[in-house]
Amino acid sequence: MEGHPQHQHLPQYQYHQQQSTSSVGVDADRFPQWSIQETKEFLMIRAELDRSFMETKRNKLLWEVISTRMRDKGFNRSPEQCKSKWKNLFTRYKGCETMEEEAMRQQFPFYNEMQVIFSARMQSMLLSEGEGGATGSKRKAVQLSSDEEEDIMEEKELEKSSVRKKKQGKAGGIGGSTSGNNSNSIKEILEDFMRQQMEMEMQWREAFEARENERRLKEMEWRQKMEALENERLLMDRRWYEREEQRRTREEARAEKRDALITALLNKLRREDHM
Repeated sequence: MEGHPQHQHLPQYQYHQQQSTSSVGVDADRFPQWSIQETKEFLMIRAELDRSFMETKRNKLLWEVISTRMRDKGFNRSPEQCKSKWKNLFTRYKGCETMEEEAMRQQFPFYNEMQVIFSARMQSMLLSEGEGGATGSKRKAVQLSSDEEEDIMEEKELEKSSVRKKKQGKAGGIGGSTSGNNSNSIKEILEDFMRQQMEMEMQWREAFEARENERRLKEMEWRQKMEALENERLLMDRRWYEREEQRRTREEARAEKRDALITALLNKLRREDHM
């Protein structure tokens, strides 16, 4: 994938990875770990409800729906566990945006499933813009749900807390530099995400224009074929009319010859009778 070099955001990703590892260690004794199949089922359900997450700020009921559907599939997960799992996946997905493709597959095997969700979200935004034109605030709501915005805010708070702790043991200048680097890291991740979304939008528009051009070409070909068939029909009608005219002309000529012959025979018979 294109993007900023991996080493620019490696401390930020390691920070999220260490945080996720510590939380897993705490919860491992109480809850079983998520299997690959369970996580894929969870992402399929989350993808189906992604539009609902975009349209509301209160997602508690939606997480209860996901928990119920997971239970129907044989996975006993509470709404809080589902919400925590999504935050963990979202954080790891953001971290993979700055990684090479090979390393990304090793670190995060669910990147493709997450990419499908955000690609569908982007297409929904483009359709909304095409129908009525989306405002700036709506563009933001389409890109991030309330849970994801909350997750980003929590990360910023954790980073600020970490910076304050470092300031207590280090000089103020060093602490301020660390805070600036962390802020720049988040800003660069978001800018990279926005850049990829804009590239997807350009690709979608190019694909739409290509399909439209293809439709116009097919329509033009269809019209040309219809015109050719119409011209062929007119030509066949003209030839038939010409043949009919020739046939009538020949019949009229034969009729005239027959009448002349009959008249000549009658005149001959009359002359013989008079004699």
